[in-house]
Amino acid sequence: MKYSKTSISKIGLALIASALLASCGGNYKPPAPLFTNIVSFGDSLSDVGTYQVGGIAALGGGKFTINGTANKVWVEDLATALSLPAPCAAETGLNGSALYGFSVPVQTHSGCYGYAQGGARVTNPVGPGNALLGGSNAITGFLTVPLATQIPSYLAANGGSFTGHELVTVWVGANDLFIHLDLLANSLETPDQAVAALEQAAGEEAVYIKREIIGAGAQYVLVMNLPDVSLTPMAIAEGPAAQAEIQQLTQVYNGALKATLYATTPGVKSNSATPVASPILFYDTFTASQGEAANAKTYGLTNITEPACNLAPAANPLGSSIICSSANLAGANVLTYEYADDVHPTPYAHALLTKGVLQAMQAVGWY
Repeated sequence: MKYSKTSISKIGLALIASALLASCGGNYKPPAPLFTNIVSFGDSLSDVGTYQVGGIAALGGGKFTINGTANKVWVEDLATALSLPAPCAAETGLNGSALYGFSVPVQTHSGCYGYAQGGARVTNPVGPGNALLGGSNAITGFLTVPLATQIPSYLAANGGSFTGHELVTVWVGANDLFIHLDLLANSLETPDQAVAALEQAAGEEAVYIKREIIGAGAQYVLVMNLPDVSLTPMAIAEGPAAQAEIQQLTQVYNGALKATLYATTPGVKSNSATPVASPILFYDTFTASQGEAANAKTYGLTNITEPACNLAPAANPLGSSIICSSANLAGANVLTYEYADDVHPTPYAHALLTKGVLQAMQAVGWY
């Protein structure tokens, strides 16, 4: 299909513009830039093209959403709204099968600050899609460089510190959740072990933010918690009991992350609390995702339970949004779906997230 008047890019821009106009009484004027650029750390939710090479690029993919030249993930939308340079991937490559074009030498890109990578975890370097997990993962060969390595990589390439004028975003933890859900499903760990592992990962994330990001001079750090993963098509397909378990483990991670951040960084800002002086803005994506699901019509969402992408093997051999585009959508009217595949947002949902983030940033004086 071809996008006409109701393109994803136009929908996203309209959503962001409405946030600005609503917050400024319709008389919005762009402020003087507060930031020089966006530095993004995390996983597929913020990945701006780590794997947009080789066979992935040849299939029209590269980002974990509905791919297209005008289609953006939230950090790209945020950069546009803040009049900042478009984010680009700091590292690209694939360590998978050469037969399918998924073996592409890793390259680093000077001047690019998108360190988030699909499959990345907090500390463990082996995440979903990594060849070391075997099976279909060995075909794709995602790099899955973890947060623990992403931050030092940025510092090594940028004089060992932040200038204090970057907007730093950190959104990670979902792949730790997915790995432990898989271990539980295969009886390779107990529920108590899964809880302990997720609490540890969340605590490590908080330490990295405190010690290696703020400790290296960052003054504006946007930290996102996990959305309610129990609302995704993946979780729905598993049934009510599994959904309850997924939600509980998501809350375990989120609770540990927030508690550690507040304990180690007094005065953490939050979009659900009175703002006070702090280098951290904690954005509650979990609550935002629940609000969208409960009020889908209000948010312009036409489907919150099914993927917008056709994930059947004949249409999408990877069964993932990373190679989803206008060529293999599930129908003609899917642009306002919440999910692109079984867990990743559509560009429309990314634009909704950006709208909420902009409002939260304005509330604490960052915008």
